[in-house]
Amino acid sequence: MGLPMEKYENDIKLKLTNITKIFPGVVALDDVSLELKTGEVHALCGENGAGKSTLMNVLSGNHQPDEGAVILRGDKVDVPNQLVAQKLGIGIVYQERSLVNDLSVAENIYAGNQPTNRWGIINFKKLFAQAKVLLAKLGMADIDPKTKLEYLSPGKQQMVEIAKALSQNPEILILDEPTASISETDAKVLFQIIHSLTQEGVAVIYISHRMSEIFQIADRVSILKDGKYQGTRIMSEISVDDIIRLMVGRDLVKQDYQSHVGEEVILKAENFNGPDFLNISFELKKGEVLGLAGLVGAGRTELARAIFGVDKKYEGELTLNQNPVKINHPMDAMKLGIGYLPEHRKEQGLFLEMTVEENIVATNLDVAVENKLLQFSKISDVANSYIQKLGIKTPDSKQKVVNLSGGNQQKIVLAKWLLLNPKVLIVDEPTHGVDVGAKAEIYAILKELTEKGTSIIMISSELPELLSLSDRILVLCNGNLTAELPKEDFSEEKIMHFASGTKNMFNKNSEKIGQPVSAN
Repeated sequence: MGLPMEKYENDIKLKLTNITKIFPGVVALDDVSLELKTGEVHALCGENGAGKSTLMNVLSGNHQPDEGAVILRGDKVDVPNQLVAQKLGIGIVYQERSLVNDLSVAENIYAGNQPTNRWGIINFKKLFAQAKVLLAKLGMADIDPKTKLEYLSPGKQQMVEIAKALSQNPEILILDEPTASISETDAKVLFQIIHSLTQEGVAVIYISHRMSEIFQIADRVSILKDGKYQGTRIMSEISVDDIIRLMVGRDLVKQDYQSHVGEEVILKAENFNGPDFLNISFELKKGEVLGLAGLVGAGRTELARAIFGVDKKYEGELTLNQNPVKINHPMDAMKLGIGYLPEHRKEQGLFLEMTVEENIVATNLDVAVENKLLQFSKISDVANSYIQKLGIKTPDSKQKVVNLSGGNQQKIVLAKWLLLNPKVLIVDEPTHGVDVGAKAEIYAILKELTEKGTSIIMISSELPELLSLSDRILVLCNGNLTAELPKEDFSEEKIMHFASGTKNMFNKNSEKIGQPVSAN
């Protein structure tokens, strides 16, 4: 991006000095200091649990520091809550969305700041007009401000979240994993928006685990490790390996591809039809990692949820170990040895207010039963074995999951399914919002599972991840299967052609998604 205007070169807009924040049993931030210049994009990197989100929550008023100060435009300020932060010109876009599904796009964008008439009643005509202008300015003219949020894709909802932050005209904008759930096209729009904002002097703090993005968009990068500041570097003077070394304290060992595919077909899906996918058939072999590629809205997640019994399908036959099976509910799938790590861990994969150990044993309480009674000591023992095995960072097994970082939460979801010892494990965006160190650990766990004979269906929007882990890749476009690629035919370019519909290996006619092929 480059510091866009010479006059901003040495203009310090924000200083965080000696920030310390302690939670029960955890020093989340330990004497952290940071400077932010006007008109720059400042990347913030660190493993999950390094303190990035805590630091941004201090800046945005959601947490109060135990020590240290926030200095804005040369003056020390108190930020007791998010409303004060907004008044100070600080806007934040969280990784987890803070929108309301039952409200319109416009109502979400201007929540708490709607235009009203002299009687204090919302002026909806003006509200929709304002939102339309803002969305057009941000390159989102295709989003109707009157549409209920629930009808938008997750990617479009994330763009609305960004519009909500920008509606406050912030001088400092914090973006926490902003591209985690948006398409490549929307990401390009976002980068253009960021460029325009920095040209106007807005300072952007950009948190992301995607190194390619950081090098594309950031001017400087600061690194945190275990709540401690590791330093700030100019992007042109640091490499990816340097950043990773500062983040994790070691060089990552590259996982070489090794196939564990057997001859036995474990799972076979035939003619699966649903509201978002048509005529999908495939086989999954023992020890295989079968990748599902496609753009946002291709039907990958919907297909996985139908196989697991979360969503209804219109038609389709499923065979497990050569035996026809009926799965009408996730419990049916679990009894058959099928696990599902969902895309949205907080909403679908965890009991946030329950403890680590309660979450880990949730899929298989039998491991803690003796003489028909639940043994709480056994629950702790089982949980502690997985905490150690997966390197879950938590004070103890009785810590509430809501208090842990995203990467550690993801490992807990994975531990739940490892305890089930599944024959088939479906993983949907398994490293979503996870740092590079945790990614390497999760990759190793998945490969270890295949070595032991577990078959994996993996959905990922990160093509390098799919290419490195998969034995075979199926590509979906608009709910149709457009390609089946063996390892020797893998390439990002080829997958994008099939995913965008410019090529179709099966030469099928394009069929309209949204209508049932036939109803049961």
